[in-house]
Amino acid sequence: MPTNRSILPIAGLLTGATVWGIVWYPFRLLDGMGLNGIAATAMVFAIAFSFGAILYRKAWRTIDASALGLIWIGLAAGWTNLAYVVAVIHGEVLRVMLLFYLAPVWTVIFARYFLGERLNKVAFGVMALALSGALVMLWRPDLGSPWPKSDAEWVGISAGLAFALTNVLTRRAAHVSVELKALAVWGGVIVMCFLWSWFEPARWSSVGQLPVMGYFWLLVVGLGIVCATIAMQYGLTHTPANRAIVILLFELVVVAITSYYWAKEVLSAREWLGGAMIVAASAFSGMMDKEHPEQT
Repeated sequence: MPTNRSILPIAGLLTGATVWGIVWYPFRLLDGMGLNGIAATAMVFAIAFSFGAILYRKAWRTIDASALGLIWIGLAAGWTNLAYVVAVIHGEVLRVMLLFYLAPVWTVIFARYFLGERLNKVAFGVMALALSGALVMLWRPDLGSPWPKSDAEWVGISAGLAFALTNVLTRRAAHVSVELKALAVWGGVIVMCFLWSWFEPARWSSVGQLPVMGYFWLLVVGLGIVCATIAMQYGLTHTPANRAIVILLFELVVVAITSYYWAKEVLSAREWLGGAMIVAASAFSGMMDKEHPEQT
């Protein structure tokens, strides 16, 4: 029978997937109110970090030399979250998310380098299927090439790559508390927002011009991300990297429903086919954990 020890990590990943499958909409609303993705993301994660710093005030005492990996987790997660927000604001949500879920390809590579997991036949099959799905989905008959059709889609792909790195680094830092990893994620996003603002205006002045509903959404999303990050970090810490990516595919279900009803977005048959191949690759990636690869 399933135990709390086995159910809780799955519940954590499903919670994070659900929240991230919904928050694209409030971010679009905030963008429509004049607060672009960079400023909105910085504000939301500042709220999350503030709550977390108070909630986990005792966790600071546990930082030592072994926790230096938190810096890399923070930077990787910072790019993941900010790139995700920018991509879903300016791109077609479901297309962006399907490209984001090329993450199993990158997870295989990062797991080999950081966790010493050997590449087996399943791993090569996952990579081939996912990349083939991307080629099918991205194929542009007008240009005769399989390239993303917008900057938002390129950013979405980079978010998936950073997410795969975050996933593997989190698993590698299993000895570090979930609380510290959550704080690292929130802090890393804030840092990345300020770095990104050097290249793209962040419209910081718009924060003071938001209507009351804008502040409401900032607070709701901030608190939602507190819950989602804690749940996600717990799930990633206690779940093998390739199995976690399969569970997180639930986010695509949430995005498919919300993007249809809230943004009226519909994919073509070719895009669905390519997306299905990417999803299948993610599902098959879970089989790699059953191979029990040797550590090198």
